[in-house]
Amino acid sequence: MSGRAGVTQREYGVLADGRAVREYTLDNGCGMTLCAVNFGGIVTALRVPDRSGRAGNVVLGLPSLEEYERRNPNFGVIVGRYANRIAGGRFELDGATIELPRNEGPNTLHGGPAGFGKRWWDIAELPAAEDGSVAIELQHRSDDGDQGFPGRLDVSVRYTLTPQNAWRIDYRARSDRATVVNLSHHDYFNLAGSGSILGHRLTIAASRYCPVDAGLIPQGMADVDGTPFDFRKPHRIGERIRAGHAQLLVAKGYDHNWVLDGAGESAAREGRAPVFAARLEDPVSGRAMDIETTEPGLQFYSGNLLDGSLLGSGGEAYRQGDGVCLETQHFPDSPNHPEFPSTELRPGEVYASTTVHRFGLVAPSSAANESTS
Repeated sequence: MSGRAGVTQREYGVLADGRAVREYTLDNGCGMTLCAVNFGGIVTALRVPDRSGRAGNVVLGLPSLEEYERRNPNFGVIVGRYANRIAGGRFELDGATIELPRNEGPNTLHGGPAGFGKRWWDIAELPAAEDGSVAIELQHRSDDGDQGFPGRLDVSVRYTLTPQNAWRIDYRARSDRATVVNLSHHDYFNLAGSGSILGHRLTIAASRYCPVDAGLIPQGMADVDGTPFDFRKPHRIGERIRAGHAQLLVAKGYDHNWVLDGAGESAAREGRAPVFAARLEDPVSGRAMDIETTEPGLQFYSGNLLDGSLLGSGGEAYRQGDGVCLETQHFPDSPNHPEFPSTELRPGEVYASTTVHRFGLVAPSSAANESTS
């Protein structure tokens, strides 16, 4: 499948405060499109071909801007300033105690109740690249004290589609004061386009993960060997999810950070090359997605809290296990764990992070094996 690559835009809706939101569609001319809006940088749709060449939407979404504004469980948003959880809504930085608003029991989740997924982002179309890639750049300024975090933070996030059916995300940020930063993207993937993801096969390049307490706060690191958390070889997501492992019980499934083998460590180091982190495969549609990243961690969340109360953009009710999140990130609660890779960003430094999602097809032999198993 081929066509004309480019970026188009259309009116998408109006926020409660009267601001008009536009949806930008990136088309790589090779059968893949991505749609994103000003509000939260939300990716409302990501369409990629299956083994028959038919494009289908592989991310969960909501039917309207009103629904995204009213009760979005972070479908498709840019997450910040701090992706994942900070225990007790506080941490120490340079001898001072930083207090944050708590929006998940006693903890702060995804930057607080008004995190980046609920903010306005300026979007600009970028000139087409020599290799035929198309891109948009999103920008946002977070003021000093925003959600309790110190420093004025200037953030840019670039979405690029390549002719090879890859979606690349480049994050950059600078602060005028010492702060902490952990940016990610919160897409719920379903490579089949609908139904459950429990039959998807998942590989994670990680020998360790972070066990959690009842509040899903990491309690150090542990080996995956001999546990349902060992995805170094591909396993169906549903294969061991109902095992009686204590960590699966406390999280109601998978909702943990994996410590990626060989990935980056510093939150403010440029020039790193993304390394392989994970592979997701759907044997039914034939779609596959490889994830490469410069981040040291990957949060695998199996959609445990989807309860049928949300209707998707196609009118379907989203239920437990209908989407899987694979969020590249620094570790949850890192500011309170000096043994974890640092998320500190200081004046003069550049926060730089890249994640690439490469879409392709499941090998025919793998699909055949799945159909007979």
